[in-house]
Amino acid sequence: MVIFLIILALGIGLLIFMFSEAHRTYVEERTIHLSTFPENQQSLHLFFISDIHKRTVSSKLLGKIPGEVDFVIIGGDLLEEGVPLLRARQNIQKLKTLGPVYFVWGNNDYEVSQMQLKQMLKDEGVIALKNEHVIAVSKHGTTCNFAGVDDLSEGEMNLKRAVSSIEPEQLTILLSHNPDVIYYVDEESKVDLILSGHTHGGQIRLFNFGMYELGGLKEKRQIPLFVSNGYGTTSLPLRLQARAQTHYITLKRKE
Repeated sequence: MVIFLIILALGIGLLIFMFSEAHRTYVEERTIHLSTFPENQQSLHLFFISDIHKRTVSSKLLGKIPGEVDFVIIGGDLLEEGVPLLRARQNIQKLKTLGPVYFVWGNNDYEVSQMQLKQMLKDEGVIALKNEHVIAVSKHGTTCNFAGVDDLSEGEMNLKRAVSSIEPEQLTILLSHNPDVIYYVDEESKVDLILSGHTHGGQIRLFNFGMYELGGLKEKRQIPLFVSNGYGTTSLPLRLQARAQTHYITLKRKE
């Protein structure tokens, strides 16, 4: 009986810890040096958040951002089935206070009314990218292209259309919810950096093994790929060894 109670207490303690990890408010600071970053232009500061799902963007989170933000990037899964559109709208409104907001679709974004989601994004002034790109200019005059593709599993991803007409010398950041977009990128894609989410870093890992790799900066096929563990969770509101995270990313020229 004593052993059973000890095991039960440890199990409950572990669940509480995993629940707490899933609801952490954490901003990772990251500097990425790119050899293709424009010369004689100031650094870019991005706030990157992916896989919000059921969570709320809080004032506490915004208060942890360490500096000015040029652009806000939402890397898909803004919401999912059962999440009120009002909550997603309120999250957008909080993020808008930081700077212009860019969005790409994730697989769970297709679980809600597309007409209502698109209208809400339009009403809130969000730049939603679906197989297209836009030129963005920061308040300091630094220029880059944001190219966004549709979700690989639920949408109709068309990378070629997204990067069409981009000049090779222009800095291009590819936004894709699913990091597997890397396997569609080639030299003709003219991509300098990819920002993705989707995997949740495995969400629940045991002895550092999980369904997916932990997030972070990787280089695949000679292209920098940054994958976030994500802010929210799916299925179970639990995390282990893959903490919830958002990112304050500074882009600079690699000398």
